[in-house]
Amino acid sequence: MAHINRKIIFTGPVGSGKTTAINSISDIDIVSTNQNASDMTQKRKKDTTVAMDYGVIKLGNDEKVHLYGTPGQERFDFMWSILTKGGIGLVLLLDNTRKDSFNDMKFYTNSFRDFIEEHQMVIGITQTDRQKTPSVAQYREWLDELGFEAPIFEVDARKREDISLLLQGLLLSLDPGVAE
Repeated sequence: MAHINRKIIFTGPVGSGKTTAINSISDIDIVSTNQNASDMTQKRKKDTTVAMDYGVIKLGNDEKVHLYGTPGQERFDFMWSILTKGGIGLVLLLDNTRKDSFNDMKFYTNSFRDFIEEHQMVIGITQTDRQKTPSVAQYREWLDELGFEAPIFEVDARKREDISLLLQGLLLSLDPGVAE
């Protein structure tokens, strides 16, 4: 029997929970390229991803989902096109405590527009326990303004079940027949 490998990309701004999400759902110890932050990222967190994060979800004996996390800093954007090659979908994580979540959404959906239009996206809003606004309804309005359709969930990147729900939403939007 042939092995089936799929690839999902996690992206979003610095501190949105990409590394944490992959770590919470991966069936292996993740590979991370975190380094000490040396720029304004230091104000949000002490270290940051400089190349990628990598984890795996094993689905039975013959199927794996490979999880790749992009660096959030724009100066590492050259990695984005490399990491999306062969991907089936995009998980966009947005930190609800950042000053301008709409601009974050706009920046990342525009940066990954070609990939999203060819594949699919799901959005996870993190840090809603620390800041309630903007609401999921507001994110939905913004997404509509930007001309995209995607499932949106409030998630805690530390919780395996939240990230599992996020990935299920992505997979169902890729192939609605999966639920049948």
